[in-house]
Amino acid sequence: MQKNLAITSCPHIRSRKTTQKIMQDVCIALAPAGIAGIVYFGARAAAIIAISVVTCVLAELVYEKMMNQRVTIGDWSAVVTGLLLAYNLPSTVPLWIPIIGGIIAIVLVKMLFGGIGSNFMNPALTARAVLFVSWGGLMGTYPITRYMADTVSAATPLAVLATDSASVSLVDLMIGNCPGVLGETCKLAILAGGIFLIARDVLDWKIPACFIGSAFLLFLLTSGFNFDYAVKEIFAGSLMLGAIFMATDYATSPQSNLGRVIFGVGCGLILFIIRAYANYPEGCSFSILFMNILTPLIDRYTAPKYFGEVKQHG
Repeated sequence: MQKNLAITSCPHIRSRKTTQKIMQDVCIALAPAGIAGIVYFGARAAAIIAISVVTCVLAELVYEKMMNQRVTIGDWSAVVTGLLLAYNLPSTVPLWIPIIGGIIAIVLVKMLFGGIGSNFMNPALTARAVLFVSWGGLMGTYPITRYMADTVSAATPLAVLATDSASVSLVDLMIGNCPGVLGETCKLAILAGGIFLIARDVLDWKIPACFIGSAFLLFLLTSGFNFDYAVKEIFAGSLMLGAIFMATDYATSPQSNLGRVIFGVGCGLILFIIRAYANYPEGCSFSILFMNILTPLIDRYTAPKYFGEVKQHG
């Protein structure tokens, strides 16, 4: 009987899902937010998206050619990084900003650590943080949409919420008619993309739900159960974009169900602390990056044991 048995290496569980198909689904899910950004901020938003994507793809290609590595741009992960980087930029930044950001994201954060799946922080968010620290004036100027009053820029909804939440329109937050980075404004488009990914079994709902839910609960409790204010905090800024598309990055988030719950709650807690007690009104990027660093530790204590595993002593 044993001669009929075939012994092969793992994994033994097969799936039709490939990295390419998953990344293509993510691109489709991100498309509505990008289209909304172009509608609200014009052709310059489209140029920033195109330059960011092209830079990320070329950076990965050139690096792999120079290092004599297998070319992996066909997996579409560089395209996803380019889209996410562009979505975290104001439409008014100089066109060299997405070029520098794309090189940082792909070369310094992704490829130098071994490529897709080996990076320990989200490439797009890390690049965005570096750009913000280096060129705060450019990165912190948020233009109004083409459908707002005839001014150049205005305070973001997050800045207004801190002093006068009643003047912030929840409808404008939902449809995206408010100042902000080009990919975060239309929350309906972001939610549509998230629902698509859940339906395609690409996105695990636990991290977004725990991220958004914990932040909402904290804002609700500390505002004296001001439900209107807490809801607006959830739909303002980049929380929705970060929770659905960046906190859920496979390589930088925990693998176990419990770990993902802890990760999401941790993101929500850090975001709340930054928004409520720091001088910086937005905290989504830094909350995710901080929890990215803690992911190996979370995995260590929450990963399920292998079948038959025995704890070693000494």
